[in-house]
Amino acid sequence: MSEAMDFDLFIIGAGSAGVRAGRMAAAMGKKVAVAESRYLGGTCVNVGCVPKKLFVYASEFPHIIEEAKGFGLDFKLNSFDWPTLRDNKTKEIERLNGIYKKLLDNSGVTTLWGHGKIMGNNEVEVDGKRYSSSKILLATGGWPSLPDIPGKEHFISSNELFYLDTFPKSAVVVGSGYIAVEFAGILNGLGCDTHISSRSGKLLRGFDESTRQHAEKEILKKGLNLIAEQPSAIVKNSQGYEVQYATGRTIQTELVVAATGRSPNIENLGLLEQGVKLDKKGFIAVDDTFQTNVPNVYAMGDLIDTPQLTPVALAEAMTFLAQQYQGKPGTLNYDNIPTAIFSQPCMATVGLSEEQAIEKGINVSIFESEFKALKHTLSGSDERTLMKLVVNKEDDRVIGAHMLGEHASEILQGIAIAIKAGATKSDFDSTIGIHPSSAEEFVTMRTVTR
Repeated sequence: MSEAMDFDLFIIGAGSAGVRAGRMAAAMGKKVAVAESRYLGGTCVNVGCVPKKLFVYASEFPHIIEEAKGFGLDFKLNSFDWPTLRDNKTKEIERLNGIYKKLLDNSGVTTLWGHGKIMGNNEVEVDGKRYSSSKILLATGGWPSLPDIPGKEHFISSNELFYLDTFPKSAVVVGSGYIAVEFAGILNGLGCDTHISSRSGKLLRGFDESTRQHAEKEILKKGLNLIAEQPSAIVKNSQGYEVQYATGRTIQTELVVAATGRSPNIENLGLLEQGVKLDKKGFIAVDDTFQTNVPNVYAMGDLIDTPQLTPVALAEAMTFLAQQYQGKPGTLNYDNIPTAIFSQPCMATVGLSEEQAIEKGINVSIFESEFKALKHTLSGSDERTLMKLVVNKEDDRVIGAHMLGEHASEILQGIAIAIKAGATKSDFDSTIGIHPSSAEEFVTMRTVTR
């Protein structure tokens, strides 16, 4: 570090990417500061993955109670106390916030509370005080974006849903991606009369199509109401809100949730003033080393146009550190990133979809299996599992795996390792399955579907 500089690395944003980069850089002997104006841990810990998964767990219990009858167990759901779930979730988040603070403190990182803003290629301002740094890393994440319609002030985003004073009896969730589907499932599972409003009339567009279609069918079986249009206006009235549509349809509801995507959280970061370029989608433009067009200013995580997933942000942080401080010029490989949609039932995917493979000109064999899981032969549920493999005919490599069903996220993590390692369909076929399990279906599919 130059003696004229206060820090070697100054990070704005203490989310997944910022905390990982900060504490690991400090462990390498660098003098590091992290500025944060909201909370430690970012979206994932506070208003994303972690509290969302806790709410998903809660919303599954009513189904479990109902399904237990087929096994001779007669449970009764006496009541659901929203404040208990909400407040227990908040206690867990506060515990995690404390862990993140300890990680930074124990690593020797200087944590500065306040809004950070770049003032040049080596200078940051935090609430009026300026600091110099050899490198500046922007990692402020994303923020929910709301549809621009009359009455949009009546929307809440998924952020606010985690802290509602009372649990709604009815809700309209606007959106069709994984955030919309997950929160609609949570609300519905906990007893809220829930509509999900999708402009296309489809759920989870962009995922493997046959898996998506199966997922949509199974998700709607749980009691969600799908509306094939997006609201044109929201009007507040004495009963709550009237959601209006261009076709003349109206829905009276207590809550309107916007889950229509997230945008880079770049407000008042000083980007415009310092000439930091954005790409056509509004993300910060960076090269393979996360460098912006401004010297010594870097960006990663949800600020750049890469998969908006916590493990990706962590991997970007580690790649950045290797490039900057360990002399390793390698770049991050974004192929074969597994992901899960915690819908009900769960959907998980890794590698190429059938459509992506065909678009790339790959000659593929498709293996699909749809079945009723053993559990549901007694539970009374008509839920059906789908498993799918996309195989490159040329070299027999499995280049995509997709699943809709219970424990899909847990099962696909292991499959992701196999695909990352270049496993062939013959490798899958020669693997002995775990019986009885749904997972064994991935190593017993022999007949080409198409």
